[in-house]
Amino acid sequence: MSDVRYFNLPDVGEGLTEAEIVTWKVKAGDTVKVNDVIVEIETAKSLVELPCPFAGTIVELLAAEGDTVNVGMPIIGVETGEPSAAADVAPAAPVEQPVPEAPAVGSASEDLIPTPKSDEPVEPGLIGGPAPGGRTSVLVGYGPRTTEAKRRPRKGATPVGASPAAAQVGVQHSFTPHATPPPEVAIEDAPSATPTSASVVARSERSNVAVLAKPPVRKLAKDLGVDLAEVTPTGEGGTITRTDVEQLASSGVPAAAQPVPQPSWTTGERETRLPIKSVRKVTAQAMVASAFTAPHVTEWVTLDATRTMKMVERLRARREFRDIKVSPLLVVARAVCLAARRTPEVNSVWDDPAQEIVVKHYVNLGIAAATPRGLLVPNIKDADSLAAVDLARAINDLAATARDGKTPPADQAGGTFTITNVGVFGVDSGTPIINPGESAILAMGAIKRQPWVVGNRVKPRWVTTLALSFDHRVIDGEQGSRFLADVAAIVEDPGAALLF
Repeated sequence: MSDVRYFNLPDVGEGLTEAEIVTWKVKAGDTVKVNDVIVEIETAKSLVELPCPFAGTIVELLAAEGDTVNVGMPIIGVETGEPSAAADVAPAAPVEQPVPEAPAVGSASEDLIPTPKSDEPVEPGLIGGPAPGGRTSVLVGYGPRTTEAKRRPRKGATPVGASPAAAQVGVQHSFTPHATPPPEVAIEDAPSATPTSASVVARSERSNVAVLAKPPVRKLAKDLGVDLAEVTPTGEGGTITRTDVEQLASSGVPAAAQPVPQPSWTTGERETRLPIKSVRKVTAQAMVASAFTAPHVTEWVTLDATRTMKMVERLRARREFRDIKVSPLLVVARAVCLAARRTPEVNSVWDDPAQEIVVKHYVNLGIAAATPRGLLVPNIKDADSLAAVDLARAINDLAATARDGKTPPADQAGGTFTITNVGVFGVDSGTPIINPGESAILAMGAIKRQPWVVGNRVKPRWVTTLALSFDHRVIDGEQGSRFLADVAAIVEDPGAALLF
């Protein structure tokens, strides 16, 4: 008997809960090998290519391009051509997620998913049996799933050879973008499960009537707008069949009010609606949390950057920088690293739970990057320890990777200070919001030719404005002012770096 395995969407980042299917690299009927790239997904931080953990023939794609899928939900089925056996089930990695107390979980055959009645509000995601510390453990993974229906095991019976891994199989689910979030699914190692089945409970969004229906029938019901609780089952053991769903849909009997899936975007004559998701969603959450948690103070300084512009020209002519793009951002980045040595408070963070200020003795320098996917802030690890040529190369690599949407989550975590270069858009400066987990951010404005007083004469000079926003819980006005003055002094005269 051939074996179909289902690959669940993994957590590819830090605390990932969902991802969008961007591009499928395969289609039904294609043959794949282990580690062949099958899909490109977009998380809240980057684009990620997922390899296939199985070798075999693609049976079905369980999500369409543009769909948003919860972590732990199956996205693809692969027929491996191997005999079904509990030993073939790959162990699943536990994923923990704080959720309300889980309801009692019943058991079902792998193809029949009961829907218990529940009037409780449903949070999107996965739930499982209670774990220590008030959290709930969820075991998600993939494993054999036979194409032949199995009989429902007798309640309380423990099949011979059953193992914890054998119960961790993917649950098929259909996804529709921008509709009501998918129902909660609990997966646990139930004694009543067969070696190739899982004990699964799917909550109904509106009904608390227990129904039995195969996943394809559930998908058909969703597509036709039919509430399964209103369908009269005619199948064996009270199972709802395709015919039952189609008859109710064709009868014209209105189903219970059900959210209608919306397109990913709609364009009218005078307005366009775009979904809030991915990078935009995470950025919004982070900025709101920062703005209403850290008391922001912003200071400005306008300075003569003519010497920095001349130094940039000299560096571009040197052979060490022959294949490296050099810009004034390099001088500002270097100035920030040096000034942080004299005012380490700007490179620290407020730890509210511990009631401590954590001072970082290293600078992971974040560079805000405007990309087609939205604002990203990857950071250069230990930027303060890099030579100028290495720092310039790191800035270039960071920008190129961000533009391609390939910045890995690790490069966006652990930042200690951020620079946002609004000057590339011709903007004089701004009042930036602090990146969460940090205490200060520097906005670099446009460098323009302007009249400037030099001695007793007015001359055309390269002038720019720097703005520093900082968390006033951590950084006092004197400390913020001293740091900004030090950065300005180096930008005005790069030779002053020798004094730091």
